[in-house]
Amino acid sequence: MQERYDIAIIGSGPAGLSAALNAKIRNKKFIIFGNNNLSKKLEIAPKINNYLGFYSISGKELKDIFLDHIKSMKINIKDERINNVYAMGDYFTLMSNGKIYESTTVIIATGIEYTKALDGEEEFLGRGVGYCATCDAPLYRDKVVSIISYNKNGERDANYVGELAKTVYYIPMYKGIYDINDNITIIKDKPIKITGEKKVEKLILKENNLQTEGVFLLKDSVSPKELVPGLKIIDGHVEVKRNMQTNIKGCFAAGDCTGKPYQYIKAAGEGNVAVLSAIKYLDSLK
Repeated sequence: MQERYDIAIIGSGPAGLSAALNAKIRNKKFIIFGNNNLSKKLEIAPKINNYLGFYSISGKELKDIFLDHIKSMKINIKDERINNVYAMGDYFTLMSNGKIYESTTVIIATGIEYTKALDGEEEFLGRGVGYCATCDAPLYRDKVVSIISYNKNGERDANYVGELAKTVYYIPMYKGIYDINDNITIIKDKPIKITGEKKVEKLILKENNLQTEGVFLLKDSVSPKELVPGLKIIDGHVEVKRNMQTNIKGCFAAGDCTGKPYQYIKAAGEGNVAVLSAIKYLDSLK
């Protein structure tokens, strides 16, 4: 029987960690997805003065304080990226790379999507465009696939897809040494547009045009709009009530993904409100 959590938290920035902390204190069965890098924005902040109690410290120092707190509470961050969340009525199904999780409530704390959508990306979503290469790879057996990856983790996915697809083009959006199998073609170019008629047919790059039957975009995080079908988005942010409830019953959101100001103390506060609201919702189901 599939294990079901009370609360699933997607994102390990200040909002997600605050939610996890209070879920732990309230003795709820929860899981948090993310990684110990927490936030690029937090990591590079030279000095922070607007977080009450912590002043004249760097973002890295604040990050280390966050992690020490989480470690002291014996909270483990699940280093997996959630690609899809589906409302199933009285619970949610969360899809990771080849794994499925269930939870009665969900808290979206993914931050904001810094990577602008490609022209044609949303139009062809589900018609050749996807965000989980390992999930959908069997659909592209003996076909031509293009993988646009924004991080090194995409190399593992590309090698897997390469075992099934006829041709794989790998377009890295980062610099480094690429651990890619010999049967995969690495193309260092800038993606511009995805085109086709009823489904994906071509990926247009700045210097190349690739005939392709599928395009996978492996980003650091999937935007809430693509993550949760039916989630209401206003001006690029998740619409929430004051208790951080979204338009989907049992689904809450917190942090930068809910709108400005993009500040750590605001995100942490919203994470606290979101998890307390989720707990109140759980109590109402009893």
